[in-house]
Amino acid sequence: MSQVILRSGTKAVVGLGITGLSCVRYLKQQGYAVEVHDTRQNPPGLASLQQEFPDVVVHLGALEPERLLKAEEVVVSPGLSLREPALAAVAAAGIHLVGDIELFVRAAQAPVIAITGSNAKSTVTTLVGAMAAHAGKRVAVGGNLGVPALELLQQEGVDLYVLELSSFQLETTHSLKARVATILNLSEDHLDRYDGMSAYHQAKQRIYRQCQAAVFNRDDALTPPLLPASVPVSGFGLGQPDLGQWGIRTEQGIRYLALGIKCLMPVKELPLMGDHNVANALAALALGYQAGLPIPAMLEVLKTFRGLEHRCQHVREVDAVNYYDDSKGTNVGATVAAIEGLGSTIAGKLIVILGGVGKGQNFKPLHDPLARYARAVVLMGIDAPAIASCLPKGLAYHHVDSMALAVNTARSMAVAEDVVLLSPACASFDMFTDYHDRGRQFVKAVEALA
Repeated sequence: MSQVILRSGTKAVVGLGITGLSCVRYLKQQGYAVEVHDTRQNPPGLASLQQEFPDVVVHLGALEPERLLKAEEVVVSPGLSLREPALAAVAAAGIHLVGDIELFVRAAQAPVIAITGSNAKSTVTTLVGAMAAHAGKRVAVGGNLGVPALELLQQEGVDLYVLELSSFQLETTHSLKARVATILNLSEDHLDRYDGMSAYHQAKQRIYRQCQAAVFNRDDALTPPLLPASVPVSGFGLGQPDLGQWGIRTEQGIRYLALGIKCLMPVKELPLMGDHNVANALAALALGYQAGLPIPAMLEVLKTFRGLEHRCQHVREVDAVNYYDDSKGTNVGATVAAIEGLGSTIAGKLIVILGGVGKGQNFKPLHDPLARYARAVVLMGIDAPAIASCLPKGLAYHHVDSMALAVNTARSMAVAEDVVLLSPACASFDMFTDYHDRGRQFVKAVEALA
């Protein structure tokens, strides 16, 4: 067992949970004195913390600036706003506010592919990780997805890290210097935490700081980086690509994923449905290519990758109607992408199940895609009335108060070749434990259809 070198100075970890506990473990392994602060009286992870580290002092309840000001550095959970008065006081005093990703990048010895965006982060992160593994790389995947970043440092011999990063994590990350960085897309989200889209955009743009290469979405004007001309920048999009760019080319009526003028594989060979997933495939190719992954290995992965649970996942077909679970569609941008992505590829129309907690979003962007592709809408949850006010005139809709009733109502309105799509455009915590619970209840209700 290696000896821990004790270090001077105290690190204050603010916010427990999975991320906070990973920070405590890492800092203790590094020999730091650690104190934990949490506004909750019984935060998740408290029992594990007290069992593993009985010497760590824990302060519960309102954050007290005078205690935090004694720390040499404050490690903040992504769930806490930096505008919290106690944290603002710490920053004003010149004490660094950092997060788990900052601690990670200080220690990481392998290149990092860093991925953010309002939607599709998890799908693209998982896809790039699978591509790297298939290409023979020892890859570690995590961050905002699955394994906390600091736990990835325990894996030996890593060639490449692939990290999903949220805007909250990026706010406290100062030294990322990613091998390749991307913003996949940007739409209204978390406006209950940010003053507006400008502040949200600024947080996301931090991913490009000092990166060695960048990838952006040509179809989203908020994603391009502001970088020196010496930094390689590649774009992906659903249009025909220029040289060195990623996109779609049509040859003899067949659509192909393409790099410049070179056709790589037919779009129809992708198991993932919808043009939003075509964009995800192109993003993954662009990221992997900039990181040096071979195109043939990446294409092999695309031909077998069937997506993640609750992300436009096909459930079953009943009476020539297909049912899709997109419970991860927790904001308007994600739902617009799902509606347009599926709607443009089916012979029938969509019946869309919408609603939940809107987090201050504007639902008006749903209007045009619903007018184009939807036959009807089923509404549920606390913000159903706000969504109803933005629906196209004449579009049929029904309010329901349970997932089982939502599925049965959708079935009653669907005809052959239609698709019933759960893509709520909202958070789930008014009626469900989380989006996983919401998706599972949808799947259960669909499977119960006779």
